[in-house]
Order: sequence, then structure tokens, then C-alpha cells
Amino acid sequence: MPDEEITVPAALEQWRQAERAAAVARRGRLAAQAATAAAEDAEQAAKATATAARISLEAATAAEMSATRTAQSARLAAQAAQVGLADADADSSIADVAEAEGKASYDRAMKRANDRTSQ
Repeated sequence: MPDEEITVPAALEQWRQAERAAAVARRGRLAAQAATAAAEDAEQAAKATATAARISLEAATAAEMSATRTAQSARLAAQAAQVGLADADADSSIADVAEAEGKASYDRAMKRANDRTSQ
């Protein structure tokens, strides 16, 4: 219908329908913009999470390697301490034998000296 033939109430109704359609379209556009922004934020967050996970994995790998080296060093230190303890035990046994021999020698010398003075 051309404009000259439409009634005022019909023209008003068409205008209102057009306004409603425009409002719905604007809301849809705003929702699409918000969804796009949210998707972009989610993409950036996912990239940041992936980077953090990679860095965390690298740190965990480095920590595992360090712990392994520390355990190896501790094992070597324990072995060295065991060797030192065995050497100390041997030295202590030798010293105990020497002490016993020294005491026995002293006792024999004292007995000979006492035997001479008692004669």
C-alpha cells in the first residue's frame, strides 16, 4: 500500500512493529557482541592456562631432576659415611687390642717387680 492510501492507525501499527523488530535486532546484535567478547576472553584465558601448565610442567620436571640428583648425592654421602664408620670400627678394635696388650704388659712388669722385691 502506498503512503497516501494507509490509514493513521495502520501506519502507527506498522511503525510499532518496525520499532519492535529493530529493538529485537539491536538486542540480538548486543548479545552477539557480548558473546564474541566472551569468546575472545575465553580464548585468551585458555592460552594463558596452557602457558601456565607448560611452565608448571617444566618446573615439575626440573624439580624431579633436582630431587633425583639430591637423592644420588645423599646415597653417595651415606655410602661414604658407612665406609668411614667401618674404618672407625676397625681403628677402635685395633686400639682396644693395643690397650689390652699394654695393660697385660704392665701387669706382667708389675708382677716381676713385686716378685723381685718379695725375694
